[in-house]
Amino acid sequence: MTARAPFQVLGPANFKKRFKLAARTQRWAVTMTKVCIRQLMSAAPFPRWHFVSFTGARGRESRGVVDLIAIRKDHKAYKGLKRGDRFQIILIQVKGGYAANPTVDDADRLRAVARYHRAQCVLLASWKKGTPVQFFSLRTKRSPSHADWVKVSDLKQVFN
Repeated sequence: MTARAPFQVLGPANFKKRFKLAARTQRWAVTMTKVCIRQLMSAAPFPRWHFVSFTGARGRESRGVVDLIAIRKDHKAYKGLKRGDRFQIILIQVKGGYAANPTVDDADRLRAVARYHRAQCVLLASWKKGTPVQFFSLRTKRSPSHADWVKVSDLKQVFN
């Protein structure tokens, strides 16, 4: 039997099963993203990255453009603050299975959210069953000649 897209297996009329499958795929995509980052950073010194995931009703995807936040304390000294008073934040949008890539409007919204919360980076994590998670970084400024998302070659540099 050949592998088929979920909508081909379930048919066009069975929306409930399709939405259930999409919700399960999204949960797995978030889980696999966390696992990938934790495995990569397992040998890293403290402070450790913590994850905050946002789920809506019944554990499904919630509203908003950010699906996951990686956060840790920043122990550098800043004027007027003591060590550990600031945070390092990475915003992550997660796409699983056959979900569509973020639109240009989504990228603009993510840039605005990153500026508002002073996030150091915005990532897109893309996962399909049977493949490793792929990470893309959002360019800080929109450019008509370049794509908004750039493939991350070394994730350790993002989570330094």
